[in-house]
Amino acid sequence: MTLSISPTTQPHTSPCSVSKPNVNPTFSHATTPSLPFNKSQLAWDRIKHDSVQCNSPKLGHKWTQYQGINQWDGLLDPLDDNLRMEILRYGQFVESTYRAFDFDTNSPTYATCRYPKTSLLARTGPRKSGYRVTKNLHATCGVELPNWVSSLSQLPRVQSSWIGYVAVCEDREEIARLGRRDVVIALRGTATCLEWLENLRVTLTKLPSHMGCGYEDCMVENGFLSLYVSKTGACPSLQDMVREEVARVIESYGDEPLSITITGHSLGAALAILSAYDITATLKNAPMVTVVSFGAPRVGNEKFRSQLEKSGTRILRIVNSDDVITKVPGLVVRDDDVACSGGVHAAGFQSWFRKVVDDMQLVYADVGQELRVSSRESQYLKKGDVATCHDLKTYLHLVNGFVSSSCPYTTKTTQYPAEAWL
Repeated sequence: MTLSISPTTQPHTSPCSVSKPNVNPTFSHATTPSLPFNKSQLAWDRIKHDSVQCNSPKLGHKWTQYQGINQWDGLLDPLDDNLRMEILRYGQFVESTYRAFDFDTNSPTYATCRYPKTSLLARTGPRKSGYRVTKNLHATCGVELPNWVSSLSQLPRVQSSWIGYVAVCEDREEIARLGRRDVVIALRGTATCLEWLENLRVTLTKLPSHMGCGYEDCMVENGFLSLYVSKTGACPSLQDMVREEVARVIESYGDEPLSITITGHSLGAALAILSAYDITATLKNAPMVTVVSFGAPRVGNEKFRSQLEKSGTRILRIVNSDDVITKVPGLVVRDDDVACSGGVHAAGFQSWFRKVVDDMQLVYADVGQELRVSSRESQYLKKGDVATCHDLKTYLHLVNGFVSSSCPYTTKTTQYPAEAWL
């Protein structure tokens, strides 16, 4: 499905806009797959810029602040430019997972990575990222299609699919710029039929004891957990692969400043949160673990959120307020939702409603710190299009233009390195 992202009318000038001469940013956008069975290849026509290239900032000893040691206090509103560039940089790693994935259902290599580890980033990401891919990651679906359904469909039933990779920063100059050796775990969104079926398993289920929660009421979404822990005789679980590689990295580089940044979009963002919690809660001597998520659905309940906070996991969720995926699954029901109404009947209704959704295992909680952007604020995006609102490139476009909550989008005269790469 190819989406056209272009101004339908002449761009308006907002109070916080900075004018750019001779710019008419019209471009075609082949969307990150947001519908099942999408066979389109991911591409984005070259964006013509006339702006000034700026260098990536040297984070140095301040790197922990940009990784969320203080929950990004003072960096989100207004958005700190150094943090903006880090968000866009991690977005590149997620985008590379889409570019590398084989979406062609007629291909013998469907649902695998199209490139070897040695050239994956060079062919799908920035030319000189300074990172080396050390591990390919696969996710296995625990749900299977009935035989009668499969016989009526020509779509392949792929139980285990390539979903991302682990990459370690090995360039000395980049390590010096970052202030530490960074390890990236990048995860794509939903792509196969069975993954879509897993997404529909929206009821909450108990988090396994081997993931370190220890509470009966610590629960996460059934389908996400299934994709994280399911395995076959030929393919280990995503959980096993992440744990094994992170343990190896810690053993290899644990005597130097080290960070683990898990970044993902959509389903990948949900799995990033599960992975981060698993690492911080179960692995000894785990370094600082940060999640940078784009368009993440809800993952677990209030108890799970509490355990995430106790584990020390830092989560930065980039949320498009017009993206419906960030509002599902389930419901967020707060005890004070109708308290301000002052009505006994309203309070009684909420108590009854809360019990109903609790019994249905559908009460979720949002996690981490939120950076909220909005498609409606950009004159270059098609309004009301669900796929466009959820697309990863839309997120990066909006982050690039975000200033603050009072000025959510502006056209900039500065071109950030990540934007140029797109």
